[in-house]
Amino acid sequence: MDEPKFHLIGHFKLSADATKVKEDVAKLIFKSNEDILRKGAPSGKGAKVINWDLDKNAIMVEIVSDRYVRAHDALIRLRKVLAALLGKNHIGIRGIGIEDFTIQMPSEEPLKKNIPFVKEMRYEDGKILLALDVDEQQIENKVPDRIISLISEKVESSKYGKKEHWELLGQSKKKIHKFKEDPTKELTKRRWIKHGAGRGQWVFGPQVTRVFRAFGEVIEEEIIRPLGYNEMMFPKMVPWDVWKRSGHAKGIYPEMYYVCPPKTRDPEYWEEVTDYYKVTQEVPLDLIKERIDYPIGGMCYAQCPPFWVFLQGETLPDDIFPIFLYDRSGTSHRYESGGIHGIERVDEFNRTDLIWIGTQDQVIEHSKKLQERYQHLFDDILDIQWRNAWVTPWFMAQEGLTGLAETREVGTIDYEAYMPYKKDWLEFQNLSVNGSKYPEGFNVKLQSGEKLWSGCSGIGMERWGAAFFAQKGLDVDNWPNKFRKKVGELPEVFRFL
Repeated sequence: MDEPKFHLIGHFKLSADATKVKEDVAKLIFKSNEDILRKGAPSGKGAKVINWDLDKNAIMVEIVSDRYVRAHDALIRLRKVLAALLGKNHIGIRGIGIEDFTIQMPSEEPLKKNIPFVKEMRYEDGKILLALDVDEQQIENKVPDRIISLISEKVESSKYGKKEHWELLGQSKKKIHKFKEDPTKELTKRRWIKHGAGRGQWVFGPQVTRVFRAFGEVIEEEIIRPLGYNEMMFPKMVPWDVWKRSGHAKGIYPEMYYVCPPKTRDPEYWEEVTDYYKVTQEVPLDLIKERIDYPIGGMCYAQCPPFWVFLQGETLPDDIFPIFLYDRSGTSHRYESGGIHGIERVDEFNRTDLIWIGTQDQVIEHSKKLQERYQHLFDDILDIQWRNAWVTPWFMAQEGLTGLAETREVGTIDYEAYMPYKKDWLEFQNLSVNGSKYPEGFNVKLQSGEKLWSGCSGIGMERWGAAFFAQKGLDVDNWPNKFRKKVGELPEVFRFL
């Protein structure tokens, strides 16, 4: 398969006339083509200066290269040795200018996207041709490399279709389902739940809340206490730095709820807003928009990333691992781009998040134990029809983790419950082994030097409720005995006229 090819024309801006050392520059460039521009590359590979010129206060260079020593990296290498040579003659390099920078990337199909710092993109003969608009700072900051990675991701995801590899692992026995209605509609009819004021938000009445609390008691008795979990409380407003380190900043934007602080708390600054509301009884959103600052982050999207700040930059002794933690201190929020539906697909949801941390063997071993606990809970207590599947999310392919996913070391197990009313399956539980992704992102290390791994599993009350009610209905007498005893008598608090 063809590899990326690079072509760069640029120049070094000089502090003085360098024509007197032109011969020395020529020797240096010839030598550089043989050594530093090939350093680290296989034999016959690397970068090469194919043309150059010295014009008093500038040295122009034309560089071609392969992926082993990319042209922009070659330019930086060349600057270093040129600076040493010119410095002996009291001539400095004041900066780098880029006249032209093009990249060819092999691709089976065109990519029609607007990419930052790409001024032109076209597709010819099985190649994507890029013309970059970058300067010295962007080269220093590795922007060209990230552009290449981004385009590779987009090409791969277009083939992958943003779908997940799905492989059935196991399933329960089939159940007889007497209840065939949409649980959300039935819960609403009984006034056990009611739409909240916000999008994808519900107010859960005493009856459903009691069921949710029973779920929580079962989780505590069957998972948290037997497996040795300790409770923590994680922040629910997540700044950008956390999402940059966790990897969510790569693509969270269409689904997050943003948090914007006011530019100031000065009441006088906000007086026009308050006066407008007092006069019109309408909230002046345009006036508010002018007075809020840029987003500092967003509401909790995935529950565990903010936890890692607790360990960020730390080196920990080996003998404290494995560690098992959970958080159930607040709601998570996602703007569901695929549309909301009942209590199955909501923007605000209640969740218990499990995290386990240790060596690779410890994390994988605990994943197996947790799978056993879930099977017992779903079969023997909730008595629901379920199946689970090994899932390799498309983002793992983008991050180069497909090898680990194929060996089932890193990846996700999705649990799905059968939904009789629509004769389809609903993902209601997951369990993920994340490898070293989070420890590396937050610079957390083991004293021995061995890599730390982690796993997580989010238990959502709304999804559990949707699955349970869809199969068992709302008549308590039809619920399995073990869970019915856990729920007790459902409270009747409200009567509506």
